[in-house]
Amino acid sequence: MSIFVSTGLVESVVRYCCLCMVVFYNLVTFAMQENIEQRYAMKFCMKLNKSAIQTFLSLTEAYRDATLSITMAFKWHKAFKENRENVEDDPRSGSPISSTHDQNVEVVQTVMAKDRRLSVRVISEEMAWIKTQFIEF
Repeated sequence: MSIFVSTGLVESVVRYCCLCMVVFYNLVTFAMQENIEQRYAMKFCMKLNKSAIQTFLSLTEAYRDATLSITMAFKWHKAFKENRENVEDDPRSGSPISSTHDQNVEVVQTVMAKDRRLSVRVISEEMAWIKTQFIEF
């Protein structure tokens, strides 16, 4: 292990992983913005009394491979036709998208402090076990 640390390989891997996470986040953000842009375009087409298929064909011409699926395009076209004004997604019930709560971060740090060689699966199993021990009835 000291060979890896002395050569700086660990630091390089960590920097590379952080860079990958930033790139992934930017791609997801860009895709979400593009979806909202397409919803505005669909809303505009609907106000011009274009049919759902005409709207989808226009989107396909403009966005090519990045076009929403035909199912989603029809769903949004119908929603706008039924007087929906908001182009944002509706809030969803259930678990939050992010699990980076302070409590979860502390638990993961504690588990990793014991053994840094654990896999993500083992850490998640350990977290699940820890949470079951502290559930209030």
